[in-house]
Amino acid sequence: MGRHFETELDRLKKKILLLSSVVEESVEKAVRSVRNRDEVLAREVIDKDHLIDLNEVEVEEECLKILALHQPVAVDLRFLVAVLKINNDLERIADIAVNIAERSLFLSRHEPIDIPFDFEEMNKKSRSMLKQSLESLIHQDSKLASEVCHADDLVDQLNREMYTRVYAAIRKRPEWVEAYVNCLSISRHLERIADYATNIAEDVIYMVEGRIVRHKPDDEFDEN
Repeated sequence: MGRHFETELDRLKKKILLLSSVVEESVEKAVRSVRNRDEVLAREVIDKDHLIDLNEVEVEEECLKILALHQPVAVDLRFLVAVLKINNDLERIADIAVNIAERSLFLSRHEPIDIPFDFEEMNKKSRSMLKQSLESLIHQDSKLASEVCHADDLVDQLNREMYTRVYAAIRKRPEWVEAYVNCLSISRHLERIADYATNIAEDVIYMVEGRIVRHKPDDEFDEN
């Protein structure tokens, strides 16, 4: 492949990394808006989502152009396939950040309640997985990506616990049912962020090692 191809690949890498940074920031702001009952911050996340959508389209078009013009093979082809998939996952994570911000708007406009589950722990685990998956992308680190995949079970367990706690809170304070349902939705959205972080990590493993690890038992992630 020629110099022009390498230049286009470098440009694509910069675009996907920039999109990763913007999406991670959107999630952070959405969560902070819940914690601080910050309506202005929640609105900022919602209003800026269209820019992420535009960036996602640009990355996809760049990938398709490179595929059509250069017909790459081997590691370069794996990279482009992985970027296409990661690009889509990042856009969906941004949509989830918007959903969290919308739930935050509702909660900020009503009487304050105690969130009936460990919101900070759920937030910490999900966002840590997202951060690590993006770091594994930046450094093309399949070992770190494998660690992200292993961590998903814990977040799933936390989410299951949230359901039990929220339902118990609703039975105790039925007049707050709408607020509690919004809390439950936030928990579910955080769990989905962890799922997409796992998807990204799996695609990094494919990009680096050429292994498809979806639907594989945990003990197969580290076979190399």
